Amino acid sequence: MSRFPASRLLLIPVAALLSVAPAGAQVKVGVINLQRALLDTADLKKAQGELEAKFKPQQALRVKLQTEIQELQTQLQKMAGKLTQQAEQDMTIQGQRKQKDLQRLEEDLQAEVERERADILTRSNQRMTEVVRKLAEEKGLDMVVDVTNTVYFKPALDISKEATAAYDKAHPVK
Repeated sequence: MSRFPASRLLLIPVAALLSVAPAGAQVKVGVINLQRALLDTADLKKAQGELEAKFKPQQALRVKLQTEIQELQTQLQKMAGKLTQQAEQDMTIQGQRKQKDLQRLEEDLQAEVERERADILTRSNQRMTEVVRKLAEEKGLDMVVDVTNTVYFKPALDISKEATAAYDKAHPVK
């Protein structure tokens, strides 16, 4: 077991940073909920809508395949004992093919959506970092920390809404 709890390890860099400030100087700190600030931007909301629209045809195909597989299974159950062995085997093979098609479609769709989402988030995060840097300079802040790493802060220090507004202004949705 370690001598220092993990939460104390997070405070070490902050304490080191604060100790660099000259005696008597106050460090101005801002707090941001970066995830919420990003999710609230018009740019990210638009990108989410575009992503959903882009992959709607694949989603519809996925639902269609699921329905077809279910219908084949239902037919096989209803017709059990009434079909020839060859007809039953043909339906089973058809269902297996559709199941493989569905699995491939789902894997491809998931990979493509994750790739697109990662690209969108990377771009937005870079933009937000620049916006927060400018906002911090305008407000005379020495440091901006994310709320997820903060145990306590005064609500007046939260610049999340300001960051979202500044982002929307810097990157208007067309």
